[in-house]
Amino acid sequence: MSKDQLFEALWDQYTQMTPSAKQIHQLFEEQGEHVLNDHIAIRTFNDPRVNIEVLAAPFKKLGYVEKGDYEFKEKKLFAHHYEHPEDKDAPKIFISELLLERCSEELRQIVSALLDQIPYSELDMDSLLLKGRLWKLSSKEYDLLQKESEYASWMYVFGFCANHFTVFVNKLKNHKSLEEVNDLLKSAGFKLNDAGGEIKGSPDQLLEQSSTIADQVPVEFDDGVKVIPGCYYEFARRYPLNDGSLYQGFIAASADKIFESTNVSLVEKVKGRL
Repeated sequence: MSKDQLFEALWDQYTQMTPSAKQIHQLFEEQGEHVLNDHIAIRTFNDPRVNIEVLAAPFKKLGYVEKGDYEFKEKKLFAHHYEHPEDKDAPKIFISELLLERCSEELRQIVSALLDQIPYSELDMDSLLLKGRLWKLSSKEYDLLQKESEYASWMYVFGFCANHFTVFVNKLKNHKSLEEVNDLLKSAGFKLNDAGGEIKGSPDQLLEQSSTIADQVPVEFDDGVKVIPGCYYEFARRYPLNDGSLYQGFIAASADKIFESTNVSLVEKVKGRL
C-alpha cells in the first residue's frame, strides 16, 4: 500500500465515524482553502502484540522516521511521533499507547482478554491500524474501563483507527490564526474542546492547537446500544525556530488536553450548553 493509499484509507474510515470532519473539510474548501494535514493520531496499548512499534511499522516501511517522544503521567500514556524526511507535506504520525503496567490489575485483565480474541492472522503489521475493533463489547467492562481510563474505554470501543486528523493552519490562505479558525467553526455550529482553554499552547511554545469535541457514535453492546464519543478534528498552527524552519514537535501539556476531546464528561458538559 502506497503512502497516499494508506492515508486515503485512514481518512475514509475516520470520516465514516466522524461526519463533522468531512463537513469541516468541506467548509474550508467553500472558503477557498486547500486543506493539508499536520498530523494523524493513533491510539493503542503497550502490549507487545499491538504496541507503538507494531502500529508504526507500516509508516516506517514508507520512509517515516521516529522523532520526538512524550509522556503523560496522569493519563498513564507514552507516545512517539514520526516524520517523513523527504516528503515535507506528508502528515506527521503521532502514536500513543496506554502503559498497562501502571493500571489496575482489573484493567490489565480486561485488555489482555480482549487482545486474546484477535486471531493471529489479523495481527498483520501493515493493516492492523485499519482493523477497528476486533473483539466483543460488554457494557460492564466498558463501564469499568471508563471509570479508570477514558483512553482505555475509547480503545475498547473503537480499536485500531485514526483517532483524529489535523488541519495544518499555516497552509490556509484566508484563515491565518487559530482564533480565526475557531471563530469560523463556532459560527458554523461546531463545538470546541475548551479543556485548558479553546487554544492550547502559545507562540512562545511554538505550537498552538485546538479541536472539536468528538462526534457521538451509536455502538452496539451486549445489552443494547450506547452512544459513545468517537473521533474529533484538530487544528494546529506552528511557529518558526531560530533558523526559520517551523517547529515540528508536540507539547505534552497541550496534547494532554487535546486527548480529552473524546472524554465522556467533556462531551456531556458541552452538550449541556447547547
